[in-house]
Amino acid sequence: MNYEIIVVGAGHAGCEAALASARKGHKTLLVTGNINNVASMPCNPSIGGSAKGIVVREIDALGGQMGKTADKTHIQIKMLNSSKGPAVRSLRAQGDKVTYPKEMLKELQNQENLDVLEAIVEDLIVENNKIGGIVLEDGTKITSNIVILTTGTYLKSDILVGDTRTRKGPNDEKPSLYLSDNLKKLGFDIIRLKTGTPPRLDRHTIDYTKTRREDGDSTPWTFSFDNEPLYDIEKQEPCYLIYTNENTHNIIMENLNKSSMYGGYVEGVGPRYCPSIEDKVVRFSDKDRHQLFLEPESLYYDDIYLQGFSTSMPYDVQEKMVHSLEGLENVKILKYAYAIEYDAINPLQMNASLESKIIENLYTAGQINGTSGYEEAAAQGLIAGINAALKLEEKEPLILKRNEAYIGVLIDDLVTKGTMEPYRLLTSRAEFRLLLRHDNADLRLRRYGYEVGLIDNERYTKLVDKENKINKLTIFLQENKVTPTKQINEYLENLNSAKLKDGITLYDLLKRPEIKITNICELFDIDYSNEILEQVEINIKYEGYIKKTIREAEKMLNLENKKIPENLDYSEIPNLASEAREKLIKVKPTSIGQAARISGVNPSDISIIMVYLKKKGC
Repeated sequence: MNYEIIVVGAGHAGCEAALASARKGHKTLLVTGNINNVASMPCNPSIGGSAKGIVVREIDALGGQMGKTADKTHIQIKMLNSSKGPAVRSLRAQGDKVTYPKEMLKELQNQENLDVLEAIVEDLIVENNKIGGIVLEDGTKITSNIVILTTGTYLKSDILVGDTRTRKGPNDEKPSLYLSDNLKKLGFDIIRLKTGTPPRLDRHTIDYTKTRREDGDSTPWTFSFDNEPLYDIEKQEPCYLIYTNENTHNIIMENLNKSSMYGGYVEGVGPRYCPSIEDKVVRFSDKDRHQLFLEPESLYYDDIYLQGFSTSMPYDVQEKMVHSLEGLENVKILKYAYAIEYDAINPLQMNASLESKIIENLYTAGQINGTSGYEEAAAQGLIAGINAALKLEEKEPLILKRNEAYIGVLIDDLVTKGTMEPYRLLTSRAEFRLLLRHDNADLRLRRYGYEVGLIDNERYTKLVDKENKINKLTIFLQENKVTPTKQINEYLENLNSAKLKDGITLYDLLKRPEIKITNICELFDIDYSNEILEQVEINIKYEGYIKKTIREAEKMLNLENKKIPENLDYSEIPNLASEAREKLIKVKPTSIGQAARISGVNPSDISIIMVYLKKKGC
């Protein structure tokens, strides 16, 4: 058997990679150990969240699938940080763990140019440092031009509970036992990471009178720019808020040595931004309580996910911990929590295209690159699938910049800074986050999706129409004035806004904090869709901040445009700090901008490199 592209692993990264490749017309094979685990959600049942929801919008803008499937299958959705500025607003949906994977599998099975094979990949076919295909567990060889590894947390994975270590993957699935060892033989630096999951509870045994109900928004939302809302706002499933207490913390501290982490049984490094409950209690000992959410996993079974309560304590201690929580005194635990350790590769070994620096035509995406989260995985899978296809087509790779997308921030952080713990995308990681908003992902990225062939003419025409309407309304507001009539001043007074003494453009009037674009629409009978009005309002109200951010981004782009020759020998550059030299040799940055973002490389080192390149005529 021969394929153009083989994708190994059918988690969120694998699904996006395989769909992107096949949709671009390339004969693709997706290999998964268990077809029933395609796009599974072994941990949190949510899609989106802070920063992550924007990533899902970006995936959709580029022509990916995650947002569309989430829109079809969620059971609750809300906009986070809706009372704050537009830079930090982000959608979060409770996904249905039964229907989301089913819908994604249906998408894969109906996709032209794509085959799905249930098998375990044990090794890679490599000749002269170039990929040639895969070797299955039974010895079968399947050849291909390109291989994309999206193996998730299955590489030599161990389940940890207390002092017990069991070689299993998530949900007791069979792990990949040999692939990471074979990657190591090929020259990859393998790192060991850890993550975990909380207990699942029987919804019928919870005392909801001791909880605070958290409902979905009354405003309809979608991740996809192409979908109308597909759900009944009134029939969203509620979540519930509870807290840990002094008793919970005491139980944890008394049994701390029984935890896999604190008992010394863990080898891998856990996630800093999604710690276990015992880690929270130890690290934040000044806090007398920690927030927890009770989240339904599906409409089709009774499991409630206890968000924020990840642990690797023994089962008897978990019982005590869970029953110490208000509302859960008599709850039945359906599945106990566990930690999971797994192998990953050091992402410094990848190019920004997600192609390996070690083996030509080998791409990696998702948790194998050291990330955590379904959304980060899907984003990498999409980019890896696009770039694998573009390489076959002998075209330049799609590399998104830090000022263009959270996806650009994510990949640049991985390949420039690396990670020794599961990487989680946060709004604080994006220095240009005012430009990378939930509301404008299509305006930022849909043109790229069109250029690479994942966005069709109809959707592209819709984008152009949207851009034209935004420009038309903006010009209207700039060219039309409002004068200080009695009617206008009374209207402004009712809005607690200062009266007019002279004429003022509608554009400048909208800059007043208390004036909304809907107020101007009322006065002047302006008729545009809400998404057009939102764009124009944000652009005008945050104009100064946006212009400042664009100027800062342009400075970065100037450094990005100063390319570093691929064969530059840093050992020949005099006066470089030893740490900087070591990091530069390891990362092999492609530009001065990327070099400046490497930890351990200081501004003085950058100046030395620039002077050296100038002398060499580069």
